[in-house]
Amino acid sequence: MTVSEETIPARVDPRYRGGMASTATFNVRSLRTALERAVDGEVRFDTQSKALYATDASNYRQVPIGVVIPKTLDDVVTTHRICHDHGAPILARGAGTSLSGETVNFAVVIDFSKYLHEIGDADRESETVVCQPGAINEHVNEKTGEQIGMIFGPDPSTHSRCTIGGNVGNNSCGIHSVQSQLYGPGPRTSDNVEALEIVTHDGERFWVGSGEEDELENIIGAGGRKGEIYARLRDLRDRYAEQIRTGFRSAEELPRRVSGYNLDELLPERGFNVARALVGTEGTCATVLQVKLKLTPAMLKRTLVIVEYDELPDAAEHVPEIIDWKPIGLEALDHRLIENQTELGKHVSEIEELPRRDAPHSAWLMVQFGADTAHESEDTAKRFRDWLVQEKGYQPGRIEIMLSQQEGGHSSDLWQVREGGLGSTAF
Repeated sequence: MTVSEETIPARVDPRYRGGMASTATFNVRSLRTALERAVDGEVRFDTQSKALYATDASNYRQVPIGVVIPKTLDDVVTTHRICHDHGAPILARGAGTSLSGETVNFAVVIDFSKYLHEIGDADRESETVVCQPGAINEHVNEKTGEQIGMIFGPDPSTHSRCTIGGNVGNNSCGIHSVQSQLYGPGPRTSDNVEALEIVTHDGERFWVGSGEEDELENIIGAGGRKGEIYARLRDLRDRYAEQIRTGFRSAEELPRRVSGYNLDELLPERGFNVARALVGTEGTCATVLQVKLKLTPAMLKRTLVIVEYDELPDAAEHVPEIIDWKPIGLEALDHRLIENQTELGKHVSEIEELPRRDAPHSAWLMVQFGADTAHESEDTAKRFRDWLVQEKGYQPGRIEIMLSQQEGGHSSDLWQVREGGLGSTAF
C-alpha cells in the first residue's frame, strides 16, 4: 500500500479542540478521488508535486498531503467542502515567498497563483480595486497606476512575484508602506483592505467588510453561517475588550505591527472590521477568495537620496526626523547585506553607486521622494540634502541624489540591491 492510499492520522494537538483537522483519521485515497471528480483544476498527489510544494523561501520543509491548483473560485469552495468532509487540513499558498514556513505544512495545499490572478478595474470614486488572491502585487500596481494613478501601498521586496493573497495572509508591509502610511490608508496590508470574500473550512462563502459595527446586530439577526460567526466574534470582543485595548499597541505607537491576530480591529471604536481582523491570520480562520483593496496616490515621478552612516544604529536614530520630510520610501542597507551580495557577485555595479563604502560597518538609508512631476520630486530631494548638510551637519560626500526613476536615473537599480538582500543573506 502506498502512502497516498493510507489512512493518515490527522495531526491535531490534543490541547486544542476543533480546528481544520478535528477528526481522528482520514483516507488519502478517498480524498484524492473525491477531489479529482469534483475539481476542474489540477489535483496533484504525486511524489514530485508534493516535493515541489514541501518548501518555500524559508528553511522549513513539510511534505503536504496533496496539492490542488484551482481554476475557479468554485473549485476552491469545493476543495474546502471535500477536505472538511474528510477531516483533512487545508493550506492556502501564494508565491511561496514566506520566510517562516507559512506556506508549507502537512495539509492539502491550494495554489492560487497559476489561474486565480484576475485583477478588476480600479474604481476612481471609491479608490479601490478587487482582485483574486493569486494576483501578483506588482501587476496590481501596474494596472491601477495606469488606470487611475493609484497603487496598493504595501509592496514587499518580493513585489515582482509575491501575491495579494500572500500579502493578506501575513499582513505585509514593504518598501512603500511609508507612502501608504503618509499619503494613504496606512502602512500595513490590513490598513489597505476594505473587504474580503472568504470561504470557511466547511465551505460557506460570503463577504466580510470593515466598518460594520453599525450593521452588526442586523447581520447577526439575519442568521446563517455569517451571522453565527459574527455573533461569536462580538461575544469574544466584548468579553476581552479591556484586555485588547490595554494589550495592543496603537497604530501611532507601532505603525507596522503585523504579528498575531488583529483583535483590536473588532473593537467598537475601530468599527468591527472583520476583514482587517482576518488579515495576518495566515489562513487559520478562513481562506480568501477575493480582496477589495484601498489604493494610495501613485506619485510615480520618484527621486532617491542615499545617506551613508558609520553604523546601522546611527541611521536608525535619524529615522524619526527623516519621516517628517514625508518620503514615499525609507529603507536601510547595512554592511553585512552588501558583503553578502558582493561575495555572491550580485548587483556589483549597483553597489558601486553607494557613497562612502570604505567604512567597516557602514549603513545606508534609502530615502525616496515621489510626486506627480519629476521637477517636484527632485526639488524635494535637493532641499532634503541641503537640510542634511546645512542644518544637521552631514558631510556632502555621504549623500548621493539619484535622478528620478521616470527620467532614466539609477534609483531603480539601487532598489534591486535592497530587494536582493533577502536571497543573498539566506544563501
